[in-house]
Amino acid sequence: MKKVLKNVSFVILLLKVCVIFGQELNAQKRIVIDVGHGGKDSGAVGINGIQEKDVVMSIANEISRLNNNLEKPLDIYLTRYSDTLISLLDRTKLAKALKADLFVSLHCNHSDNPEASGIEVYSSKKQGEYSKESVFIGYQIEKVFCETIGYQSRGVKFANFQVLRETVEYCTSILLELGFLSNWDEGSYILDNNNIERIALSILISIKKSIKL
Repeated sequence: MKKVLKNVSFVILLLKVCVIFGQELNAQKRIVIDVGHGGKDSGAVGINGIQEKDVVMSIANEISRLNNNLEKPLDIYLTRYSDTLISLLDRTKLAKALKADLFVSLHCNHSDNPEASGIEVYSSKKQGEYSKESVFIGYQIEKVFCETIGYQSRGVKFANFQVLRETVEYCTSILLELGFLSNWDEGSYILDNNNIERIALSILISIKKSIKL
């Protein structure tokens, strides 16, 4: 069955942002957006040769642009700003050096089954000081994202990804798999720059909403 993803009105999303970001912050939270893969590491390759490293870079750049245009932007840093391969260790070192409150790693999925679809959120399998907070925020981000864009939820899962196990001791950390590039509907959706903007804004909204809870 063909999956219909939401072409949500950008105006509606902007109104949500105005409400959320109009609330006064008690303390500014520092967010590290980990832009997966890069350089010679393309990550997943989907329909029409779309590469994961390029998709997540586009989303991260759009998150940064939208955030910078806000009257009171969040304190957001990216682990890479270009098509460069950054080691997993250096990604987590950056979060630690910046004393991040939240670490969000952006990725896209791939499957040999072209029907596989939906968003997955991962928290560290390793227990750490911020394990409970990571799971809680993972559920909140997944909920907002699925409601806004219309992706199927594949649940919050646990994994031993290096970027998660090395950050869970000192900040809340999650990894997002933003749909399957191997799925025609989701791969086609994410090829549209307007939809990249919608995805980025949805992530920005969900992060802000989550850290206020």
